[in-house]
Order: sequence, then C-alpha cells, then structure tokens
Amino acid sequence: MSKLPNIGTTIFSVMSKLASKHKAINLSQGFPNFPIDSQLSEILMTKVNENVHQYMPMPGSPELLTQLSTLIEKQYKRTLNPSTELLVTAGATQGIFTTILALIEKGDEVIILDPSYDCYEPSVILAGGTPIRLPLDETFLPDWERIENAISNDTRMIITNNPHNPSGRVWSSNDMVVLEKIMSENPQLLLLSDEVYEFITFEQKHLSVHQYPSMHDRCITVSSFGKTFHITGWKIGYLSAPEKLMQEIKKVHQFNVFSVNSIAQATLASYLEVVDVSSLGKFYQKKRDLFRESMSSSNFKLLPCDGTYFQSASYKSISSKSDVDFCTSLTIDHGVATIPISVFNQDARDQKIIRFCFAKDETTLLKAAEKLCKI
Repeated sequence: MSKLPNIGTTIFSVMSKLASKHKAINLSQGFPNFPIDSQLSEILMTKVNENVHQYMPMPGSPELLTQLSTLIEKQYKRTLNPSTELLVTAGATQGIFTTILALIEKGDEVIILDPSYDCYEPSVILAGGTPIRLPLDETFLPDWERIENAISNDTRMIITNNPHNPSGRVWSSNDMVVLEKIMSENPQLLLLSDEVYEFITFEQKHLSVHQYPSMHDRCITVSSFGKTFHITGWKIGYLSAPEKLMQEIKKVHQFNVFSVNSIAQATLASYLEVVDVSSLGKFYQKKRDLFRESMSSSNFKLLPCDGTYFQSASYKSISSKSDVDFCTSLTIDHGVATIPISVFNQDARDQKIIRFCFAKDETTLLKAAEKLCKI
C-alpha cells in the first residue's frame, strides 16, 4: 500500500528526460548551465586539501552558522543566535520536509497556495496533516479573503513562497501587512516561509519575514545556497526559526540527515566572507531582460517577472492544447523544453500558461528564443 498513491515522477524529471531524448534546449528544470563563481571554485579546491572531511556538527559548521547570522543581520537587520536559531540542511526541500514532519501532527490543516512547489503537499501527508490548497489570484498574488476564510481552529500552518515559483511574482508591502495581521489574529498558526529566491529580485525588492518582528516567534524561514549561488547540485540550504521550534526540527533532522556535506559547508563559510549577494539581482535581471527582449516578436504573452529565474508566459494565442500537451509538443516539434503550470495546482487548473527558466547562458537563451519566435 502506498503512502503517496497520487504521487508519480515529478514534472521536472519528465520534461528533462524528454528534452534529452529529443535533443531540445532545456528551459524546464531550474538549474543554471553556466560556471559557478571562480572565487567559489578556488575556495573549494583549497578546502579539499584541508582537514574538513569528517562529520560536521549536527546543526552545521559553527563557522558557517556564524556567517549566516551575519548575512541575515546585514540583509534584514535581524539578529539570530547561530547555535540555537539556525540549521544547515541538505537542500531547501529537506529543510521543508523536516520542518513539516517535526511540527505537523495528525489532524492539523496546512494551507498551501497554488500553484505550489511540489514537495509541500507530500510532506504534509506523510506527517499526517491535511493539505488545504488554495489558488492564488489571476496574477499569482495572494487572495487574502479566500485565505482568511479557510483558516479554522485546526489550521496549524500556512506555507508561503515569496519570491514565487513558478510565476516569478514578488509580494508587496501590503501583502506582508495582511500576512502579519492574519498571524496576529490566529495564535495557533505557524508560518513556513519559503524564500529560496530571496536574493534574485529585480525592480520590486523582496520583503522577507525576517523584516517583520511580530512574526518571528512562529515563523520558520527556508533559504537555499543552491539557488543563491547557482550550485543546485550541492544540495545545501538552511533554516531559521525561534529556539523552541528549532529544537523540535533538530530532533527530526538528526535522524533523517544528521549532518550535511562537510566540504560544502567549509567552502561556503569562507565564501560568505567575500561574496556580495546584493549583486545577484542585477546578474539575473540581465538574463531576464535578454530573454524578454529576444521574445518580443513571438506570439507568447510574457507575464510579469519580479524575481526568481523563471519567466511565465501565456500561449493562448498560439494553441488551445492543454499546457501539458503544449509543452510536450513544444519539446518534440520545436526543440524547446518548458514546464506546464497546471501541474502545480491541486485541481490541475489550466490557464494556458507555461514556465521558462532563464538561468542559462546567453547563447542558450538566444537559440531558444529564436525557435520560440517561429511558432
């Protein structure tokens, strides 16, 4: 008997396999195809020859935790205790799973905002909770009235994702104020804030839960080195949470991971001393702008992209096919692999919108746009 009877192979694996089979340009799965920072490479090579090959402490390297505390204080003016309020994880997905497993019990309801990252719901189900999936509005921003109406005495957690994958939208200050209000009016609520694209925003800057002290005592924030430094294969991220919640999260973490890759932790601890994360937005904005400009003569309607490295687009004027079928034919017949948005919705709601990943080198983006403009 399956604990997850409705879960199959993720759409990311499906589309990447299809892209490989048909030798298509892969703008589906969210991984960069360009080299990492040369400074990071140099530090990594140095660390390989140091004594950093054994288990790190369960919560993470003390040096890395200290650097993370410094980073959060510099970026968000929030002071965290490195030893009690931070945890290094084997990627953001593991951090999310571990948090939900630690804090959600049978009968607890968890609000998930669709379209949503595909690891949220399975984690809730495996913890014995009940996922309550609510659609974002037509512009992929929160429908606060719908969210407030869905909260009951059994609602234990709300999962937010800002900047948002797959749409690329970023929440406004008004959104954050309403979230603050909801948290204050519902003292039983925990907030799991997925902020893995926090440093990749453009004209509209990201507002982190770190900047709202009233929510700190019931909020768990998820971050990702993989997204921030385009090292997705390193599978390393981190959580921040108040000590009382972090204690419970660490109990689970020590038995499903124990400790995270030692060389990666040692390397990142040194890299954080020299890297400027504030430059990442400009780096990816150039790629976004190049892709959008190259697509200007296409029949796709490009939607707003405030952050992340994803560009969503409507194909309503091109085809009436379902988004899954359209993405399949786009890969096979036109040589560009993308992701359909409907798979991120519980009800598979199809708005004829697909997602492109522009975390690619210039040549790849221009070649892909050339093919797409011929459709």
